[in-house]
Amino acid sequence: MAVVALNKANFKETIEKNDFVIVDFWAPWCDPCVAFTPTFEAAAAANPDIVFGMVNTETDPEISDYFEVSQIPGILVIREQAGIHTQIGEIGGPALDEIIKWSRERDMSAVREHYQQEAKKAN
Repeated sequence: MAVVALNKANFKETIEKNDFVIVDFWAPWCDPCVAFTPTFEAAAAANPDIVFGMVNTETDPEISDYFEVSQIPGILVIREQAGIHTQIGEIGGPALDEIIKWSRERDMSAVREHYQQEAKKAN
């Protein structure tokens, strides 16, 4: 699966409709960000069950502001609409693979319980 360009128009829908999303916050002037793109694309190709998306912090600063991204490159792992891991700074393929492995194995029961409690409050 190709990497998705995330922006104001599709970010929320992407998070809501996919259980596992990894977001790369980047900018075209950021050399480490640009250098990381092939690594991110390779991880996307190797993990077709995960949505990999990139947010250009220059064209969509509202998204990075919302998630308080103050440095790039930055990665945000979202499972079941909950941010479970952030990684700031340069990383290589092996480190990204470990983040993906850890994220896959993460017990999401506490998140699900939280959503159930919130749903009860809303009713």
